[in-house]
Amino acid sequence: MVSFAKSELKEAKRQIESMIMKLEKCAPKLREGSAQHTLAARRTEALKISLALIERESEEEV
Repeated sequence: MVSFAKSELKEAKRQIESMIMKLEKCAPKLREGSAQHTLAARRTEALKISLALIERESEEEV
């Protein structure tokens, strides 16, 4: 299994939080049912999952 330094996880978490915020900000501007809306929703959900995994990994290292 690949391991990451705590600083790498911290930076990845910061970047993912930023992407989630940007996607959530632009999502209301997209027409519901459009491909862009669906893609933004799926990306947001995937990023939230990755964020939860990073947080879990960070807790295990403590």
